[in-house]
Amino acid sequence: MSEASLKVAIIVGEVSGDLLGADLIAALKRQFPGSVELIGVGGEGLEAQGLRSLFDFSELQVMGITQVLSKLPRLVRRIGETATTIIAAKPDVLIIVDSPDFTHRVAKRVRTALPDLPVVNYVCPSVWAWKEYRAQRMRAYVDQVLAVLPFEPEVMRKLGGPPTTYVGHRLTADPNLLGARRQREQTKPRNESDRKTVMLLPGSRSSEIMKLLPHFGDAVSELVARNGDVRFVLPTMPRRESMIRDLVKDWTTKPEIVTGAEQKWQAFAEADAAMAASGTVVLELALTGVPCISAYKTDWIIKLMTSKIKTWSAALPNLIADYAIVPEYINDVVRGGSFARWMEKLSADTLPRRAMMEGFDVLWQRMQTEKPPGEHAAEIVLDVLQKKKPGHF
Repeated sequence: MSEASLKVAIIVGEVSGDLLGADLIAALKRQFPGSVELIGVGGEGLEAQGLRSLFDFSELQVMGITQVLSKLPRLVRRIGETATTIIAAKPDVLIIVDSPDFTHRVAKRVRTALPDLPVVNYVCPSVWAWKEYRAQRMRAYVDQVLAVLPFEPEVMRKLGGPPTTYVGHRLTADPNLLGARRQREQTKPRNESDRKTVMLLPGSRSSEIMKLLPHFGDAVSELVARNGDVRFVLPTMPRRESMIRDLVKDWTTKPEIVTGAEQKWQAFAEADAAMAASGTVVLELALTGVPCISAYKTDWIIKLMTSKIKTWSAALPNLIADYAIVPEYINDVVRGGSFARWMEKLSADTLPRRAMMEGFDVLWQRMQTEKPPGEHAAEIVLDVLQKKKPGHF
């Protein structure tokens, strides 16, 4: 690395990682006193920063063990191709972002060929949930972990993993989320007789939508039967709209299906309560201040492996606050009737709603950082470079 240029290899495997990677690279360009060249795999965010992705990273977006197995040959080929290209390029640093099934396998191969190359892992793998031994094994090929959840540095320390720093979560600085949060705070409390708005968030992948939406439909029917007129809004991505419309075509009460970021966040601003697929969206709801429940139905293989899962909760708000804020329903206990009754309680001024909102306040405070996540992450990347390659600045 010269003083005038920095060659960065970066690998992401899904849209959320692409957003994080692009934010980090933008900050790195602001902080580094020279040009930044990119090589690796990414999406629109990183391509806007100058990356020419080695291939379309949508190939890597699989969910569940059964999908991983079906696409294994292609994944193995892409791992080899990506590692070979990065090794030949001899970058100054390798940044791997989330998607450990792909990114960590590439990093292992690159580290073997380039043992002095600094490797930074953005988004700590969920070693706190299962396969705890992964933390210690990461020391062989990762120099620094950038965590997006505040409890992860202590977990990694206890498990003997690489040095880990909480840099913050992008959602706490997301302008859309902050706008919806402000709109909710400025809205006057509704009368109990006002029509309620319930948001349905069955997930972004077709497999989870197919599994959860019928149960959400049961909840919709029961809510209407018990309470009369209720408004239902279902934000989704344009590529899922047709499938969802087909799945709800026989519902007696149909939800308003909206697409696009603006309509999604408007729904977040207006919703009295929400039922959602377990995942990042539950954290979005909690940070925005929308009372919610979390639901999920796993692959059959995961069902057989539940004894291996160590974490006490799958809901991120619960893990961050360290107590059960959001009710969770997984696999055989997923019931529309339960969801309907929770929506009744959470959409009105009840003790359960007040308790959840208090928990959301705890969550918000625990996730705050002095610096924006991307800026902090970029500082650490440059610090790792200085320590690993002293005298190159």
